Amino acid sequence: MTVQQQVTEFLAQERIAIVGVSRDEKDFTRTIFNEFVKRGYDVVPVNPNAADIAGQKCYARVQEIQPPVGGVLVMTPPAASEQVARDCAAAGVKHVWLHRGEGIGAMSDAALAVCQQNGIGVVPGFCPYMFLDNTAFFHRIHAFFRKRSADYRN
Repeated sequence: MTVQQQVTEFLAQERIAIVGVSRDEKDFTRTIFNEFVKRGYDVVPVNPNAADIAGQKCYARVQEIQPPVGGVLVMTPPAASEQVARDCAAAGVKHVWLHRGEGIGAMSDAALAVCQQNGIGVVPGFCPYMFLDNTAFFHRIHAFFRKRSADYRN
């Protein structure tokens, strides 16, 4: 399956979790969280160090979420991504997005391998802003160049 197909399937989910969303309202993870909420998604925050985020109950791990989510956007450091992928597999999650904007993001070979070994559709990098309709010009330009890279076409 192509990256674009994985993105389309992920964005078709109505209920998603964002793992690694910050308690800090100014953090980029909160910007993404708020954008998905604004677009009508039922977004569940996951952060083991918070009881709630933006007035919503926050879960420590993906397996605790009830009712379950269809997709998980991983915004943790790469060192934590493998465990998050294992948590997603244990929870029966079918779609995972390993966020990557500038730098490595949540991408790790180990997390990618866990997803692949468990039949989880995975977006291996990229930022959701690159694929959401009507995003800021900067995100569209970033998407233009990133979508021409070899990692997108595979």
